Amino acid sequence: MAPPLLSPDCSTSATTARHLIPLKRKLLPPAIQFVGFERSLSSPWSPSLCLSPSVSKYRTAVSAADSGSMTTLDTTAKIIDGKLISKQIKDEVSAEVTRLREATGVVPGLAVILVGSRKDSQTYVRNKKKACEAVGIKSYEANLPEDCTESEVLRHIEEFNKEPSVHGILVQLPLPRHINEEKILAGVSIEKDVDGFHPLNIGRLAMQGRDPLFIPCTPKGCMELLHRYKIDIKGKRAVVIGRSNIVGMPAALLLQKANATVSMVHSYTKSPEEITRQGDIVICAAGVANLVRGSWLKPGAVVIDVGINPVDDTDSPRGYRLVGDVCYEEASKVASYITPVPGGVGPMTIAMLLSNTLLSAKRIHNFK
Repeated sequence: MAPPLLSPDCSTSATTARHLIPLKRKLLPPAIQFVGFERSLSSPWSPSLCLSPSVSKYRTAVSAADSGSMTTLDTTAKIIDGKLISKQIKDEVSAEVTRLREATGVVPGLAVILVGSRKDSQTYVRNKKKACEAVGIKSYEANLPEDCTESEVLRHIEEFNKEPSVHGILVQLPLPRHINEEKILAGVSIEKDVDGFHPLNIGRLAMQGRDPLFIPCTPKGCMELLHRYKIDIKGKRAVVIGRSNIVGMPAALLLQKANATVSMVHSYTKSPEEITRQGDIVICAAGVANLVRGSWLKPGAVVIDVGINPVDDTDSPRGYRLVGDVCYEEASKVASYITPVPGGVGPMTIAMLLSNTLLSAKRIHNFK
């Protein structure tokens, strides 16, 4: 028997919320990037709050049991402003790009390879190009047809690997089905792997006493938010929901390197809400709208919501609105800090890409 669906308006029962549902979802324009689990978003969006009676009971029970470790559960969580932090980082990158150029004449360069004509991928590439221009990074682009061969993609990668004015290479994902993604990503020079997906970079991230040349942008952005808001990680219990190669797995490795005790929740985890409730820090990258309810969270937890999910909204001119993997209305009444969607982790990804590109240029030219 199939598990019941989790409604995007957070109005489902506690039983429904126990399931991580790896189903198919429909894409809504403009296309949005998803990570991890997939599911249908066919239910109509309701703009009403998703605070259920069970959450209030949960909060009261926890307050009575744990009154010595907290002051109140009724205070709204502080917002972790990804837009503000990303702007600070872009300003810092811009200043360093200027310093590098004036001292050496070197301008950092980022090359993006786009295969096919997916509207969402075209939008991402356009946004990256605009962000590069804003901070003084030169952008290069290779646009290949949908039916191009794997060898053609690898040939363009090799050309960028050898090009001295290119310091970072990014292959826009997803690739067409006939192209081996693993082989393509491994073709990028590790010294220019600003996306951080090269097997050697991931391997170094996983090993004690080793450092990768680059850290994947979205997990790096999550950690940067924690650091800039001075949130202590050492010795804390951290829970990562989702185990994708892009976000969940590297996020867990980064938290572990920062000396957190890390648990991972995925589609085969039993009682995911119980495990999540142990987390002082929760990073959710499941790709399921409003999966994490307020009752899943430990009072005072710090919540980083990576999810960007379109759900139907007849009141919106676009016909949909964006929500995260965390039911914000409930979680914000339990957590101490929380990222909004949009405006939380999203802006950090491109900021970290720019930072990685600058880092690559400085390393290649031995500039401190």
